[in-house]
Amino acid sequence: MNQMLSSDLIIVIPCYNEEKRLKNNTFKSFLETTNNVKIIFSNDGSTDNTLQVLQDIKNQSNLQVIIHNMKKNGGKAQAVREGVLFAYTNNLKFNKIAYLDADLSTSLSECHLLSNKIKERVVFCFGSRILKIDTHIERKPFRFFIGRIIATVISKQLGLSVYDSQCGCKIFSNEIALQLFKEEFISKWLFDVEIFHRLIKIFGKNNIKNNTLEIPLKSWIDTDNSKVKISYFFRLWYDLFLIRKKYLKTK
Repeated sequence: MNQMLSSDLIIVIPCYNEEKRLKNNTFKSFLETTNNVKIIFSNDGSTDNTLQVLQDIKNQSNLQVIIHNMKKNGGKAQAVREGVLFAYTNNLKFNKIAYLDADLSTSLSECHLLSNKIKERVVFCFGSRILKIDTHIERKPFRFFIGRIIATVISKQLGLSVYDSQCGCKIFSNEIALQLFKEEFISKWLFDVEIFHRLIKIFGKNNIKNNTLEIPLKSWIDTDNSKVKISYFFRLWYDLFLIRKKYLKTK
């Protein structure tokens, strides 16, 4: 099967009721101009026409698109995890694996560019929404304010100088991804924090900087219709408590 041929990068994209946000032409154009990349759409039990839209994208992809269809909605963490594990259980050959949000706030091309940083000792890199003179970062003021509060608390909990732990562009080497995604996550939305805790457990807090890169994105554009409800702002503190409790206990 052509799907068994080796890829440099696999990008996992979790989807839940995304029929109006999926950019068919953007995916088509990216795949036509980019070699050695596959996309796994992890359809998280969507109740709208998402699956058909994904099928349309797949039909135009020359076998570069794979759909993992989850019968029930499990949340973003589970959709990403199942998409990553799907690559292993189906013996897809790849060097690196990433995940991106379906709205492509971080572009496919920038994710692909960042994936080149995975080499030698670097097994994990992630995009960071840092507004600089040479970057184009559009964030709604309220989301930026709330995001900075959450990111600061997370950084303190981890004991690491992470500016943006929650950006939805993260890339892993083949070897490390299986270790990080083998176990289920506690939180549906804050699973990124658990990934950092698992990395600390593997490499140690003092050595993680030798294996990880946080890279400012050139562009990130906030989109409407976020899947994270404002009410989750209150729930997330409990999720952080549960995560802290679990990973401090396992030190």
